[in-house]
Amino acid sequence: MWFKVKKTHYFPHTVHYCFSSMPRLSETRRFLQSSSSLNCDDLLSNAAEKKSIEEVLAGAELAPAQCLWTTEASGSVQLRMDELCPEQPITVHQMFTNSVQKYGKLTALASKRGNKWEKVTFSEYYHLSRMAAKGFLKLGLEQFHSVAILGFNSAEWFIAAVGTVFAGGIMAGIYTTNSPDACLYVAKDSRANVIVVENQKQLDKILQLPHLKAIVQYSGSLKEKLPNFYSWEEFMGLGLEVSDQELDEVISSQKANQCCALIYTSGTTGSPKGVMLSHDNITWTAHHASRAGDMQPAEIRQESLVSYLPLSHIAAQIYDLWTGIQWGEQVSFAQPDALKGSLVDTLREVTPTAHMGVPRVWEKIMEKIKEGISRCGYMKRKLVTWAMSVSLEANQRLTKYKSFLFTLADSLVLQKLHAELGISNCVKFFSGAAPIGNETLQFFLGLNIWLYEAYGMSESSGPHFMSGPKAYRFSSCGKVVPGCRYKLVNVDADGIGEVCFWGRNVFMGFLNLEDKTKEALDEDGWLRSGDLGKVDEDGFLYITGRIKELIITAGGENVAPLSIEDAVKQELPIISNAMLIGDKRKFLSMLLTLKCTINPETTEPTDILSLGAVEFCQRHGSQSTKVSDIIGGKDKIVYQSIEEGIARVNSKATSNAQRIQKWTIIGKDFSIVGGELGPTMKLRRPVVLQMYHSEIESFYRE
Repeated sequence: MWFKVKKTHYFPHTVHYCFSSMPRLSETRRFLQSSSSLNCDDLLSNAAEKKSIEEVLAGAELAPAQCLWTTEASGSVQLRMDELCPEQPITVHQMFTNSVQKYGKLTALASKRGNKWEKVTFSEYYHLSRMAAKGFLKLGLEQFHSVAILGFNSAEWFIAAVGTVFAGGIMAGIYTTNSPDACLYVAKDSRANVIVVENQKQLDKILQLPHLKAIVQYSGSLKEKLPNFYSWEEFMGLGLEVSDQELDEVISSQKANQCCALIYTSGTTGSPKGVMLSHDNITWTAHHASRAGDMQPAEIRQESLVSYLPLSHIAAQIYDLWTGIQWGEQVSFAQPDALKGSLVDTLREVTPTAHMGVPRVWEKIMEKIKEGISRCGYMKRKLVTWAMSVSLEANQRLTKYKSFLFTLADSLVLQKLHAELGISNCVKFFSGAAPIGNETLQFFLGLNIWLYEAYGMSESSGPHFMSGPKAYRFSSCGKVVPGCRYKLVNVDADGIGEVCFWGRNVFMGFLNLEDKTKEALDEDGWLRSGDLGKVDEDGFLYITGRIKELIITAGGENVAPLSIEDAVKQELPIISNAMLIGDKRKFLSMLLTLKCTINPETTEPTDILSLGAVEFCQRHGSQSTKVSDIIGGKDKIVYQSIEEGIARVNSKATSNAQRIQKWTIIGKDFSIVGGELGPTMKLRRPVVLQMYHSEIESFYRE
């Protein structure tokens, strides 16, 4: 089963795996029973030194380091430990063993196979991660080389990630929407020894890579049996050939200030950058940021959540994977078509206690709910509208006291809506990865759903500011995570400046990119966010824009596009995306797209207007039902309505330079498939500027 891996020009020591589904629970237990160490306490003791669990959990000594940053995968860094965050650093393995001691018998992972949910306890999860680690060691994974994981969220994704770290490697997620070239870039940049893929679709991308060594696939059957192709079961079986002592020696050599994870940026403004995160980055953030959001340890109440956002993004990875281990949470995996419509089915079955979405997901949920309400009969529609208005008014007061009317609206209408959405047990709702609009926040307050914003970046291991039940202000990102620091630099007369971060969550550096790392960190080691914001007297942060997105007109006027774009979308509910143009231009212009239905198979926008968009047309006297009915000035009624809406936005502008002078409607909505949106549905402005160059230039022709 074992083979020698030879160096290649493209991938030194590279082995590739493909998996798609976890072995069924009976097979899981077969693996555990085949292991020489069934007793969890035995596994938690170091085979070489026989350390007690108390000594193991006391924290590993740190690797020597002379600097706060490094760009080498094998490098180590000084930790930003001070009186605000003095906690003893620990490795991922130490965090996991601590959790197994406390939560070993609780369910950790749940995967639906057919009509049945198969569950894995924390003790089994830990054992499986060790088996995966030993499998990686058997196949030649070298210390500080990566395992790149390409697939939708699954128990195998988690086990491969944790197993990689246990084996001394560096885990690196790859977006499932990546092109073969983008996959190649990450694999080369991260020095991948191993590539794990989910299914045939992702396998086809990997097969285009040169010098393929091995593949493991667990869903369906391989098209043809080739040398060094493994099923997931075969791969896990390799671990039986590696002793616990060999693995424990690797684990005991790990230090909390060394790299164990790579998060690749989306590459919107250039090639993706590998954000190096240390054991301490992950374990400290999983502990502190989650508590800022009021996530509870399982000994108080086991949290339950549904994993569906891309794990290659820091938001989902820290929330689903690492925090799940830290606090003993039950993570249930959605189906791969979650964002095509099946997510609500999973939510109804799981009824999670907490749920996270990116702004675009919350917007889509809002649109679906609005469509559902519009289909109701007159009396029911009136009842829902009344209940939402009562809830919005009550929640905007920010008081604990709720009126009788609110209690009535909640019991008669809102609780039933929550049950239909599968969130009847959910008490915490989070939004992250991008700014969320006020319209969306207000809509969900009307449903008695408070969306708690998290603000941070990959380079801060996720959230640096958090909203939560104890720290909430409308449209604010909340307060700084306890143990972290912030400062505003280059503050203007309005109190707005660039937000900078300091804390144990600040990254090690960009892999192999010294110049970029020095750009990101100032001379004192503060992380520059590139975001503009202000902080109120109570410590709540409000993001006002992004420095790189700041438009500086030909007349020298600084314009933050986000607030203007949000105002247009709020004024005109037919608009899906709005992008402001005007950098180095004489005036502002705007690209608009219309809300439309999505092809459930391809996730591409169709030509059919959404129900809400059709209703907008009808309210203004138009009979249009398609995007093509409107664009190019065909529907003068809709064009006039949009013109009037933009005029209302312009009437609130602080100066003439802040007014939108020209606009046009693009024939197709922006999408991930189309390239205008990134994996977390964030607008990729440089891409849009290139794609619609001719439309933009037409605005400024004399």
